[in-house]
Amino acid sequence: MKKEMLYEGKAKKVYATEDPEVLIVSYKDDATAFNGLKKGTIVGKGAINNRMTNYLMKKLEEEGVPTHFIRELNDTETEVKKVTIVPLEVIVRNIAAGSLSKRLGLPEGTKLKKTVLEYSYKDDALGDPMVNDYHIFAMDLATPEELNLIAKYANMVNDYLSKFLLECGIVLVDFKIEFGKTSDGTIILADEISPDTCRFWDAKTGEKLDKDRFRRDLGNVEGAYAEVFKRIMG
Repeated sequence: MKKEMLYEGKAKKVYATEDPEVLIVSYKDDATAFNGLKKGTIVGKGAINNRMTNYLMKKLEEEGVPTHFIRELNDTETEVKKVTIVPLEVIVRNIAAGSLSKRLGLPEGTKLKKTVLEYSYKDDALGDPMVNDYHIFAMDLATPEELNLIAKYANMVNDYLSKFLLECGIVLVDFKIEFGKTSDGTIILADEISPDTCRFWDAKTGEKLDKDRFRRDLGNVEGAYAEVFKRIMG
């Protein structure tokens, strides 16, 4: 049973339940970009992101990646395990795009010779600055053992999703995921896996099928989200 709202972010609300170890995540249609400087609405986004995230997390559980998913309640709400979020955005890059292209001068679309794993410190006021393992350990954001496990899970997510999505005609360019710790300290995958947090390109045409359509004013944002949903969910 949903109780008081504990948190409202850019794309989701989080509610307490009668079980202190269980929360309810409610997905919104609100869209933001550039650390909240650009705002808008993508109709139907909440339901697409909720159902897609749950579907992919169940598949990742089968591959050995523990997640916060418990059960889907309706189109936009899901029960999840309560976690303390590790304050890191974990970014996995297979193809140069977005900020990586700008930082390193790599043309967007350049296939990377090796998958790149990056970390950003989760702090909106600071603009989520990039950090490395030295920063992470110095700030006590995670232990070496925790970071090794996070990296292992991130690579497992990338390996599985890259193959699965290609079967759906989608190239996984890059994505951002987050991890949390349960009350006993177990590291598990949290947050979401959706067109909000991943770059999806059509495998044949290279058409962008993700939030870059909103960021870059490319149009047909709702259509792109719906197309990804159709391909993944069937």
